[in-house]
Amino acid sequence: VLIVVSMLSVPSVFFRPKDRVEESDAAREKFFVPESDHLTLLNVYLRAKQYRFDSKWCTDHFIHSKGIRKAREVHAQLLDLMTQQKLHPRSCSGSWDVVRKAICSAYFDNSSKIKGIGNYINMLSGIPSSLHPSSALFGLGYTPDYVCYHELISTSKEYMSCVTAVEGEWLAELGPMFFSVKESFESTLKRRQTERLDKAAMKREMDEKDDRSKKVSDLKRLKLVEARE
Repeated sequence: VLIVVSMLSVPSVFFRPKDRVEESDAAREKFFVPESDHLTLLNVYLRAKQYRFDSKWCTDHFIHSKGIRKAREVHAQLLDLMTQQKLHPRSCSGSWDVVRKAICSAYFDNSSKIKGIGNYINMLSGIPSSLHPSSALFGLGYTPDYVCYHELISTSKEYMSCVTAVEGEWLAELGPMFFSVKESFESTLKRRQTERLDKAAMKREMDEKDDRSKKVSDLKRLKLVEARE
């Protein structure tokens, strides 16, 4: 999360030369993490770190070397602040859902619910917005039901900048005073089906128990009759 904050603290590290638009877009897409622009920034930083923030590597991948080195400096400063506050940073160890949930906890007031393909509406303010074409989520093949975004960019319409797909349950958990997640029609049907199956199983169990009790009672009655004879 510290790396994500560091990357958000500097201008976009990607550059897009007018004469190499397709090439730069293709290079950028290789860093995409489909469900999150925030995780895409994390991925870029980690890849650059592998190459020791080499200027040539950055240029070859259409990344501003000065920008990402500035992010490295911000990251070091944040680590120092944590040390001063006696906080111990811990790695998510590749479990990036932990990072997505942390982003959700910080940006739940910037949460939006799907309204149409690529179109969303803020769940608190009601402001409509869209996925930006540069987002990793744009053209994903499916559209997440809920997202959190860093900020809105206003042009001919409102675009969400730096977007992460989140789970509705996270919003209900982290902001219960604002959100409640209603069951979908499909999940309601599954729940009702499960309840019916449970009731049927319970009825069978009760019937079998009654049958066993009846057989025991009949057997006792038979033995009693035989004893009298």
